[in-house]
Amino acid sequence: MNLEWMAWTIPTATFFITIALILISMTVWEVMSPTIERRGFLPLSTTRGDRLFIGLLGSAYIHLAWLGLSDITIWVGFAIALCWMVIVMRWG
Repeated sequence: MNLEWMAWTIPTATFFITIALILISMTVWEVMSPTIERRGFLPLSTTRGDRLFIGLLGSAYIHLAWLGLSDITIWVGFAIALCWMVIVMRWG
């Protein structure tokens, strides 16, 4: 039987390690300082975890749109996604 395995390149491993570290950090932060729901520019009350999820999901969509609709380097798309993440976490 021939099984295809995912190519674990340095960028792929870095991505998954970073996501794991963010989740661990958010868990520790939540245990040390429980969050309070608040309203920002998002049309619902959110906690830090909600904003993290929305930010990561939005960043993924930004990257996919950037890859599919643009020929400009992915680093510009990364910068836009990073800005989106910061805005959602801070003011969302």
